[in-house]
Amino acid sequence: MHGKRLSKAREGIERTKLYPVDQAVKLVRERASAKFDETVEIAMNLGVDPKHADQMVRGVVNLPNGTGRTLKVAVFARGPKADEAKAAGADIVGADELVNEVMGGKIEFDRCIATPDMMGLVGRLGKVLGPRGLMPNPRVGTVTMDVAGAVKASKGGAVEFRVEKAGIVQGTVGKASFDEGKLVENIKAFVDAVSKAKPTGAKGTYIQRVAISSTMGPGVKVEVNSVAPAVGA
Repeated sequence: MHGKRLSKAREGIERTKLYPVDQAVKLVRERASAKFDETVEIAMNLGVDPKHADQMVRGVVNLPNGTGRTLKVAVFARGPKADEAKAAGADIVGADELVNEVMGGKIEFDRCIATPDMMGLVGRLGKVLGPRGLMPNPRVGTVTMDVAGAVKASKGGAVEFRVEKAGIVQGTVGKASFDEGKLVENIKAFVDAVSKAKPTGAKGTYIQRVAISSTMGPGVKVEVNSVAPAVGA
């Protein structure tokens, strides 16, 4: 059944064709026919080999129109910083007791923030949080004294990205219910952030391929120049 639905959704999409971003978004939205509001994802093939430290791509992008999803945010902090996190809307705030909960396998959050003084404790959670992509990191703004700003950014549409082994970066750029203009804005913001995170060791064409899809829909290839005119190379 799933195969038939996907085959039907692929009708009208040329596998090898590169579509301008607005046309690609239209095709993806038209084919998002699930009973829930499908998430729209982006995948970018980059000309990097992340096994080399100088070719690692990592960062965070604040999507102008948000992700359409409310993230549960946990903050490791004490005293006034813990109060600040709660006031900013953090869902879970704690110190030693929160570390113990996570060590015990209780992970009920989508984003994790820590003040720098907590990293000695939080560092013990590397094996638990690392594989889930939840480990706080100063490079993406999740190890910070500005916990209020970090919580608000996480709630407002901050999306972390990190290149995978095959040189692919993936991320969420909104929901199928978003209007086309908002999705295009979000996609361009995501590509721009990845462009700006180009590592020193990247040689040749940096952004090689871009594709978008909805949760249950087929992928649509996007013309790189339509999302990143300055970085077609």
